[in-house]
Amino acid sequence: MHFYVCRRTLSTPAPMVNVSDLSIERYHALSDATMTTLLERLEDLLDTIGNDAYEVDYHSGVLTLNLGIHGTYVINKQPPNKQIWLSSPLSGPKRYDYVPESDDWRYARDGIGLGELLDKEIMDMLRTKVSLHLEGVSAQIQE
Repeated sequence: MHFYVCRRTLSTPAPMVNVSDLSIERYHALSDATMTTLLERLEDLLDTIGNDAYEVDYHSGVLTLNLGIHGTYVINKQPPNKQIWLSSPLSGPKRYDYVPESDDWRYARDGIGLGELLDKEIMDMLRTKVSLHLEGVSAQIQE
C-alpha cells in the first residue's frame, strides 16, 4: 500500500497583518504626500515619453497608471490598515507600510520600497530611466 502526500501551494500568500503606530492623521498626511508626489512625477514621466496610450489618473485616493500594452497599475490608500496598496501588472498585489527609519513605504515581505519597485518595473517596461524619488516623504508634509 502506498500513501501519497499532496501539497498545494497557494498563488497568493496569506496577508501579513501589521499593526501600525501611526495616528490616522499622520497616516493621511504621509499617504497624501506620497500619492501627490507619485502623481506629479508620473505625469512628468509620461509627458517626457509622449505616448498618448499612456495615462495617469488620481481620484478619491486611487491612482491608476495605464501603460497601454504593458498593463495598468492601481495604487490606493487603505486607511483602515494605514497602508498603501499596489496592484502591478508584473509583480501582482502588494501592501506597503510606512517605515519611519527609511521614511518611505515598504513591503514587509521583501523590504523593497514602493518607489524602488515602481522605478524598476516601469524602467523595464518602457526602456527608459525612471526615478520617482518617493523616499523622504515626511519632508514633504507641512506641519
